[in-house]
Amino acid sequence: MDAEQAAWLVSPAAQEWLARAAAETDPGSLAAAERLRRGLSPQHAALVLGQEALRRRAVGKFGPRAAALFFTADGLEQATRRDVAQWRAQRFRAAGVRTVIDLGCGLGADALALLDAGLEVIAVEADPATAVLARANLGVEVVAGDAVALLDELDDGAAAVFCDPARRTSEGRSWRVQDLSPPWSFVEHLLATRTCCVKLGPGLPLNRVPGNAAATWVSESGDLVELSLWRGAWSQGREAVLLPSGEVLAEGEVSVGTVPPAQDVPADQTSGAPHPAVPVKPGEVLYEPDPAVIRAGLVDRLAVGIAARRVSPGIAYLAGAEHRPTPFATAFEVVRVLDAGERALRAWVRAERIGTLEIKKRGLEVDPAVLRRRLKPSGPNAATIVLTPTPDGARALVVRRL
Repeated sequence: MDAEQAAWLVSPAAQEWLARAAAETDPGSLAAAERLRRGLSPQHAALVLGQEALRRRAVGKFGPRAAALFFTADGLEQATRRDVAQWRAQRFRAAGVRTVIDLGCGLGADALALLDAGLEVIAVEADPATAVLARANLGVEVVAGDAVALLDELDDGAAAVFCDPARRTSEGRSWRVQDLSPPWSFVEHLLATRTCCVKLGPGLPLNRVPGNAAATWVSESGDLVELSLWRGAWSQGREAVLLPSGEVLAEGEVSVGTVPPAQDVPADQTSGAPHPAVPVKPGEVLYEPDPAVIRAGLVDRLAVGIAARRVSPGIAYLAGAEHRPTPFATAFEVVRVLDAGERALRAWVRAERIGTLEIKKRGLEVDPAVLRRRLKPSGPNAATIVLTPTPDGARALVVRRL
């Protein structure tokens, strides 16, 4: 979509046709296209029907509001989820921020949440067509231009900055720091000079996280969605945030469950935990930490709070003697411990008449889908197994969700 097409799509001339497309049962059908082509050019009909298809896809991110917004396929894919955008806006507001410069606002998902929170927004977007759609979505002016070049012209340094660098190349989405646009050097400049939040992919290695930032890994309903780096009114360090609940596990915290925390367990290290190697036994509780906790390097912090240990050094499963409820992990009762070899597992599946088999794994070179086919599950029963290294070697833990 170019800027001219975008301008027509948001114009009054297109609104009647967008309403007709919204009434279609299947906007992607040939019949729907033929009906619109009776009054529109093929190009405009395709724009309208494509927009309605995107709006229906966008409901998962934007809710009912999607029906009145404008999208592109790439823009929708990259747009921040509603709960995450609202959480970020409230975090800015709680810090006393009143104006936010949204550099690279895209279609305006984050800017919408900022406006909803009562903040003033100065939106900047480099792509002319996207800027047109963002202007329609936000109802405020969008500055079309390069974020790096324009930043110093937009204010005197008093406003906070939100930056979501593009992570796409000609080959598709990229997670490499060197492919960011604006570049990583600009991100470092922001973190050194401005009150800001920079949204990044959640896979950024811990050793690339700047020491002068508050680094926050966010998961929504169990899906790890982003890493954001904050500088200004926020304490430096790592934390995991769970949405929509808003629960936070910070680097210095250890009281996560109902057990008084131990005082001599250091923060999580990538080389493994300091806990003794103790085999997992039936009757114990296995914990699978939320992915935000794992990426933030806070597995051992979590372990202390729930009186648990790693099942093996460097493996992000935890085991404990009793269930200590925590929002930061899914808990399972260990029902049985089996050898992880395929022959032993096939015999168990056959003996227990397992027809529905969930396979989870860490630290082992196993493809769960391939293994499930090879085990040939058949029968009326269902089960979950967790494949993991343990002090006794590779084991399959038969577990039940708590």
